[in-house]
Amino acid sequence: MTLLSRLPAAARLLLVLLGVALGLNLRDIAAAIGAPIPALPMAYGGSLLDNALAVLLALLLAMLLRPRGVNVLASLGLRGNGWAGPWRVLLASLVCWLGLSLIGIPNTALTLLDATMLAVLFPLAEEVLFRGLGFVLLVKLVRGPWPLLALPQALLFGWVHWLGFGGFDGGGTALFVGAVIALGGFIFAWLDHLDGDTLWCGLVLHVSMNLAWNAFSLDDAVALGWQATSLRIGTALLAVAVLAWHRRRARHNRL
Repeated sequence: MTLLSRLPAAARLLLVLLGVALGLNLRDIAAAIGAPIPALPMAYGGSLLDNALAVLLALLLAMLLRPRGVNVLASLGLRGNGWAGPWRVLLASLVCWLGLSLIGIPNTALTLLDATMLAVLFPLAEEVLFRGLGFVLLVKLVRGPWPLLALPQALLFGWVHWLGFGGFDGGGTALFVGAVIALGGFIFAWLDHLDGDTLWCGLVLHVSMNLAWNAFSLDDAVALGWQATSLRIGTALLAVAVLAWHRRRARHNRL
């Protein structure tokens, strides 16, 4: 039994949600209390450190809160579950690539470093923090329907991006972006649930769509318009449909 596993369910739930809400803001909190943590001396050094600290916090909370008999990686959805599901999700995500190629233009300024940070490492950290800590671990700690348990992390995911777009100062644009990202966070958790409460399907979709959105350039009006928004949401829902069909067929074949 882990150190905090004897706490009441409400206390464990609060710790998880606090970790998710604050995970990407640890350096801001440190600066506010007079103990600033300098950025790494490299490109993206501040953001990279923010994401690394968030992952470390998720691992620490998982170590302290995980149920008996569940190892740390499994408690965050990082156990292996085969690649049949993620492979199908990757194929579904190609719709996003096709759509963006039609409404955008290739981003010739994108570098390998940009792609690695923006489309791989940062989504990985977000998935560990929001879906790993905020959903998979929560499912193992709190009894309840998975959609209800997926909702808090989705709202926090949208809130973080709403703040990134200026919060109240960002007006309707920030609110719109936050709402779309919150819906995306819920769909990522849905994919993870369909794949046995593991992170890989949500991560594959997150990485592929982030890479696509960085590989093509869109005017702000187009990026926030109905076509691009429908493309985002439609691709994610297609991935859910494909994975759900695959899981139903796999169950049928085992009978």
